[in-house]
Amino acid sequence: MIGGEGMSDVLKGADTSLLRDEIAAMENVRPIPRISIQAFCETEGTAKPIQRASEDRRMAKAHMRIHMGGIRAATEHYSSAPTPNLIILESRSLPSELMVELEGLADVCDPGSKVVVIGHHNDVGIYRDLTRRGISEYLVAPVTMSDVMAVVAGLFTDPEAKPLGRTVAFVGAKGGVGASTIAHNVAWSAARLFSSDVLLADLDLAFGTANINFDQDPAQGIAEAVFSGDRVDEVFLDRLLAKCAEHLSLLAAPSLLDRTYDFEGDAFTSLIETAQRTTPVVVLDVPHLWNEWTRSVLARADEVAIVATPDLANLRNAKNLVDTLRRSRPNDKPPHLILNQVAVPRRPEIAPADFADPLQIEPIGLVSFDPLAFGGAANNGRMIAEVDAKHPAVEVFDQIAHVLTGRGEPKRAKRGGFDLLARLRRK
Repeated sequence: MIGGEGMSDVLKGADTSLLRDEIAAMENVRPIPRISIQAFCETEGTAKPIQRASEDRRMAKAHMRIHMGGIRAATEHYSSAPTPNLIILESRSLPSELMVELEGLADVCDPGSKVVVIGHHNDVGIYRDLTRRGISEYLVAPVTMSDVMAVVAGLFTDPEAKPLGRTVAFVGAKGGVGASTIAHNVAWSAARLFSSDVLLADLDLAFGTANINFDQDPAQGIAEAVFSGDRVDEVFLDRLLAKCAEHLSLLAAPSLLDRTYDFEGDAFTSLIETAQRTTPVVVLDVPHLWNEWTRSVLARADEVAIVATPDLANLRNAKNLVDTLRRSRPNDKPPHLILNQVAVPRRPEIAPADFADPLQIEPIGLVSFDPLAFGGAANNGRMIAEVDAKHPAVEVFDQIAHVLTGRGEPKRAKRGGFDLLARLRRK
C-alpha cells in the first residue's frame, strides 16, 4: 500500500509523463493562421486544456476567447454578435437534447463559421448525425491540449502543405560568451552531417559577425528582408542569401551603423516563416538584447539554446532566461543549455553540474576554452571543422546539432560534452 507522499509522487510522475507526451504530440502541429476562436464550455476540465492551447506559441496569431455556459450561452451570445471563424462547444446533454440545442444555435450562426462539439457520449451515431448537420468535428471529453490544437490545425491549415523547417534560436546569457560562434559552428555541423539545407540568419543587424566568420561580403542581407515586411517571399529571400557551403546559406547582417534598428515585436515573423517554408533547418543567431522582438523570436522558436560561461553572472542571467521562456512556452520543452569557454586556466569557475542544478536542465554541450583554435579560425573566416576536423569541439558541435535538429543523439564517443560533464561530476 502506498502512503500519501508516495501516492503524490506517483501522481506527479504521471502528470510529468503526460505533459511530455502532449509536448511530443504538439511537435508536428503547424502554426495556426490569423483566425478568431470562441469556446463555450460547461466544465473546468474542458476549459483548462483549451486555455492552455490558447497560450501556445503556435496560436500566437489566433485570437481566442473562452466562455462558460455551453451551447445555450453561445446561442444567446450570437443572437446579438457576429460569429468567429471557429466555435468550440462543450455539451453534457443527451444526444437528442444536443441536436435540439444545435438547431437553436444554427439560427444565429453565420454560414462560414466552423463548429467543433465536445460531448460526453462516445457514440459513433452522434458523430455521423453531427457531421451530416455540418458540424466540423466531434470530440469526446475529456480532451487534452494536443487534441484541441490538432483539431484546430486540421481545420485551418493545408494538409498538403510541405513540412515547415525547424527553427533553432541561439542566445547568450551574457555578452561575449560566444553564442554566435557556437551558432555558426552548429549550423555548419548540421549542414555537413545531414546533407540537408540549413539557413543561418544573423539577427544582430548592427554588430553581427556571421559574414566575417564565414568570409562573406554580400551586398544585401537580412536588413532588406526585415524592412520589406510582408512582401518577403521565397524568391525575394533566395536573392538575399549568401552561399557558405553546399547545404549552408547565410542571411547576413549589414554591419553598418547608417541607421538605427528599432523593431516592433513581429518584425522578424514574416521573414522566419518564409525561411521555414523553404529550408529544413533555420538557425537564428539572436543578439544579447531583451526587447519585444527578441522575446518574440525566442518564444516562437522550435528550439532555444542558451549559451553561457560558467560564472555567477551567467548563472543568474541563464536562470532568468530559463524561467521566462518556460512561462512563455508552457507547452514546449525547456530551453537547452550550452556551456562555452570551460576550463579557463586559473579562472574560478562554477562546476558544470553545479551550474545546471538550479536551472534543472542538463547541458547538451561543453566547449573547452581554446583561444588559439577559435581565434585562428575566426581570423581566417573558417569554422573549427574546416581548420581541424579532429578538434574535440567538432564532436561537441555535432552532438548539439543532433539534439537541436531532432535527429536524435549520436552514440557517445570517448570525447564529447556529456562525457566531460560526467568526468567533472566525478571530480
